[in-house]
Amino acid sequence: MNRSYLRLGVNIDHVATIRNARGGLHPDPLRAAKLAEKSGADGITAHLREDRRHIGDQDIEQLRNEIDLPLNLEMAATEEMLEIALQHIPHAACLVPEKREERTTEGGLDAAGNFDQLGPFADQLGAAGIRLSLFIEPDPVQIDAAKALGAPVVELHTGTYCNMPEGSTERDETLNEIIEAAAYADQLGLECHAGHGLGFDTVGPIAEIASIVELNIGHFLIGEAIFGGLESTITRMRALMDNARSNAVGDRSA
Repeated sequence: MNRSYLRLGVNIDHVATIRNARGGLHPDPLRAAKLAEKSGADGITAHLREDRRHIGDQDIEQLRNEIDLPLNLEMAATEEMLEIALQHIPHAACLVPEKREERTTEGGLDAAGNFDQLGPFADQLGAAGIRLSLFIEPDPVQIDAAKALGAPVVELHTGTYCNMPEGSTERDETLNEIIEAAAYADQLGLECHAGHGLGFDTVGPIAEIASIVELNIGHFLIGEAIFGGLESTITRMRALMDNARSNAVGDRSA
C-alpha cells in the first residue's frame, strides 16, 4: 500500500439535499460526482438514508452505472439497505449508525455492542464482493469488534476532534486518540479511513497520520462550494491533504 498518497472520497449527499428542498432535478448529484473526479477525488461516497432525505434510489443507480470512480455506499444495517446494496454491488459499503431524528450521523457505530446484529450483514456484504467498512469511534474495543466481524476497513469518526476549540487541550487529546487508534487498526491489518466534519482548518493533522489512507469529506466541501465553486473547493482540499501528507514523517503514533 502506498502510504505517501492519501485518497479523498467526496460525499455528494448534500447536493441532493439542496435538490430535494425544492424538488426537480437540479442540482444533480451525478454532475457533482463527475466534477469531483475532475478535481482530484479518488472515490464518491453517498449515504442512502431510510427517509431518503438526500440521496435517493435513482441516484445510487446512476452513480453506480455512470461514474468511473469507486462508489462507497453509506448505509444503516437494515434489511432494506442490505437488499439495495446487494442489488447494485457498490465498490464498498460503510455501515453507519442512523437515527431518524438526527440531522447528521452522530458518532460512530457501536460494533462491539451490536456484534451479533451486525454479523449477518458483514457476512452477506463480504460474500457479494462488497468491501465492508465500519464507521466507528477511535476506540480499540470498536476496532477489535470490526476485525472480528471480518471488516477489512474501519473509518474513524473525526467529528469530535473537529468540534473541539482550536488549540485546546481537548482537541490535542482527541487527535492523539485518533492517531493511536489508526496505528492499532494498522497493526491488526485493517485499512484505516477517517471522516466527519473535516474542513480546510482541520484536515491537516489528520492527513499527516500515516496509518490513515483515505479521508471522506462531504458537507464542508458542498457548503464551501457555494462561495468558491465545487471544482476549486475540492482542488484546494486535495492540495491541503497532499501538503500535509508530504510533511508527515512515518507514523505519528511512534
